[in-house]
Amino acid sequence: MSSINRSSGCQPISGRDIVSKKATEGKGTEDFNSGVAAIGTGPYKLVDWARGDKLVYERNDNYWGDKPEWTKITVRPISNDGTRVAALKSGDVDLINFVPPADTKHLKKADNVTVSMSPSTRLIYLHVDSDRDDSPMVFGNDGEKIKNPLKDVRVRKAISKAINREAIAARIMEGLAIPAAQMLPEGYEGTSPNLKPEQYDPKGAKALLAEAGYPEGFRLTIHGPNDRYINDADIAQAIAQMLTKVGIKTEVNTMPKALYFGKASALEFSLMLVGWATDTGEHSNCVGSLLHTYDKEKGFGSSNRGRYSNPVVDQKLEEALVTVDPEKHNELLIESVEAGMNDLGIVPIHFQVSVWGTKKGLTYNGRTDGYTLPHEIKAQ
Repeated sequence: MSSINRSSGCQPISGRDIVSKKATEGKGTEDFNSGVAAIGTGPYKLVDWARGDKLVYERNDNYWGDKPEWTKITVRPISNDGTRVAALKSGDVDLINFVPPADTKHLKKADNVTVSMSPSTRLIYLHVDSDRDDSPMVFGNDGEKIKNPLKDVRVRKAISKAINREAIAARIMEGLAIPAAQMLPEGYEGTSPNLKPEQYDPKGAKALLAEAGYPEGFRLTIHGPNDRYINDADIAQAIAQMLTKVGIKTEVNTMPKALYFGKASALEFSLMLVGWATDTGEHSNCVGSLLHTYDKEKGFGSSNRGRYSNPVVDQKLEEALVTVDPEKHNELLIESVEAGMNDLGIVPIHFQVSVWGTKKGLTYNGRTDGYTLPHEIKAQ
């Protein structure tokens, strides 16, 4: 096979890589962009990059592993879902990732397209301002400022009970989502067998609000991106409607990710729709970033935008990180996860199901990490 064209909605080129100082010292941005300073040991090498247009790779014949099937790979970023799907159907590209749920069913029926799917580690969840007494987007029913009710675990539990995860998965995600109870799907290291997805229970949510001192509820705004995760704005709207039904009168404010994440990290929001994918395959990564008390010097809580803090979560995680025995390490991770999830440090919603489409004659076995790796694209 000579070459293949792939379309990507928004796919990172690499993670955190170590490069040779000798090979890159003195090189500037243009050297890296052009490929002059590119260095690595992978199956392909970068030969051209035109920002916003394409990335071109050629096979690395010195690769230490099995020789890739394709001599040339061209990656084209196509951010618009409809345009990306149309490019596949017309044959302009050979493969696309991030197939929208709304297009998956009809692509399955297309004679010239093959669809592959895989449950992913991409968690969609709510981060809650559980730290400040005065939260910026929380108000009483008459618009007055009130002490932040999100600090009360009963209120956070009420929010979780108010969300119909099954309905979101079935209707908004069109079956391409799995209700979540923790930060990784079952079977990964550190997952707890004791945690199950919260059942939809609006009566229970109202009872908890009353018990916490909010029988008539309160007002808040849920913020989220509208171009980062699959159907993100629609999910935020659905959650707002569900919360409103139990007495938490919820407005929605979504915005482009380029604006959203800066504001979220600046702690401008009270309730946030966010996503997280754990590439390490175990819980220390997500617990350390999302639930551990924010500590810039130690590197913990880097994405803890709710500034959640729980000494049990911190202690068990930090102990796990220095525990060599695999069984004990896993036990400590589970204890940390259970402490944070039972306390609703975050409110898990669902795991996305990743979908790829290839033209007839090609196959791609979906990956749980959601990556699209050219050397794993095969001819039938």
